[in-house]
Amino acid sequence: MIIRVRVIPKAVRSEVVGRIGSTVRVKVAAPAIDGKANAELTNFLAEFFEVKNRSVKIVRGQKGKEKTVEISGRTEEELEDVMETIP
Repeated sequence: MIIRVRVIPKAVRSEVVGRIGSTVRVKVAAPAIDGKANAELTNFLAEFFEVKNRSVKIVRGQKGKEKTVEISGRTEEELEDVMETIP
């Protein structure tokens, strides 16, 4: 599954804020320095979707706030069910 993510760095804790259309808004508890926010994002999304860390890859947007993320490790239906829980 490929999703679009809008990252908000330097938050108090990492959490999914919500969705705007097909874009998921995620706060991460790491600064956008030296890839720390990207690492925190992939770890958080792996935990959120209940997949292994290596199953979450940033495909596009390494240096921007808008990212395209590929998530694998579960069936498309299971991942869609998790997406539906996001308000």
